[in-house]
Amino acid sequence: MISASGIRNALALAALLVTGSALSEPLTNQQLIQSLGQVTEAAPAVDPAVLMEEITANVGKGVAALPNFAQLAAMPQLTVEINFEYGSVAIVPESYRTVGVIADALHYPTLLGRKFLIVGHTDSTGDANSNLTLSLRRAEAIRDALSTTFAVPPDRLFAIGVGEEMPLDAAHPTAAANRRVQLINIGWAQ
Repeated sequence: MISASGIRNALALAALLVTGSALSEPLTNQQLIQSLGQVTEAAPAVDPAVLMEEITANVGKGVAALPNFAQLAAMPQLTVEINFEYGSVAIVPESYRTVGVIADALHYPTLLGRKFLIVGHTDSTGDANSNLTLSLRRAEAIRDALSTTFAVPPDRLFAIGVGEEMPLDAAHPTAAANRRVQLINIGWAQ
């Protein structure tokens, strides 16, 4: 069952809608559910395998302008700060609360039956190939935590990593803001 206060508290800590700029106020649980639930029947098909192929073929070149990634920008999404041990896929204990809030939202009736893409990002510390691998492994860690610890059906969750290719703060490529996870609603599960 969704804990409304849990969603509000975790959102106050870390979550904001991706609209090109940060919101000054935390989102309410209703805004979270509405924003992630805005996919219509005509949403474009997104194939996580094709996305990973594009990323791998374009490491170090940026991926935001690639055709399949351009589609993602218009889809309902949420960016969250989930902290990991340095250079690791181990989620730090204080970030499990945020993962739990995400799970609560994914169990909400209007989001049941939807598929979600979990996109891992890194900063530019290290080489691009290592960052790509690390970002994918971190997205997989979130997917695994959601499915095993929080019982979100794994067939609704797809993990990809984009490494340092899509920085939130491009002027400061090593900034902590670039180390993040996006949750994108990619439509109805079949």
